[in-house]
Amino acid sequence: MADEAGDGGAAPMVWALAVRATAAGPPFAELIVEIGPRLYTEFVESAVDSGFVLAAGEPPASTAVVGLHGDVLSRLVLVGGRQLWEPSSEVRASPGWVAAAEGRAAVVVLVVPPGTWPPDLMDLAPEQGAEVLGRSLEAARAAGAVLHGTAAYAQLGP
Repeated sequence: MADEAGDGGAAPMVWALAVRATAAGPPFAELIVEIGPRLYTEFVESAVDSGFVLAAGEPPASTAVVGLHGDVLSRLVLVGGRQLWEPSSEVRASPGWVAAAEGRAAVVVLVVPPGTWPPDLMDLAPEQGAEVLGRSLEAARAAGAVLHGTAAYAQLGP
């Protein structure tokens, strides 16, 4: 399902890419998805059916697949290929993100509830924005409102 722009904000989807360092081993690519209230329940059910769990400890393997065309996020496929979610606007991956996804052949996907994304995030300086988003994600995780799972990574074309 593509996110539905122009519906008064009832079903927006926010997609973000991050690279996370680890204490041991190479960094991993992360996809953070916030779904608007209208589609949230459906998305969460699909994520759970794909193997996602509450974000505590290591993210489990799932049947999800994150697909890119070159360096542009194309889709997130859930429920063994039966649910397709696509960003409505271009989401570009950095070379570091693509290298991390390719290096592990996987992407950690975080599903956060509506309202997690700070509304003025894009107006902040990058360092400040990362800090504000990090606090918001941690609060949602501590509240037991974040799901996570490890998705396969697929390069769909140049």
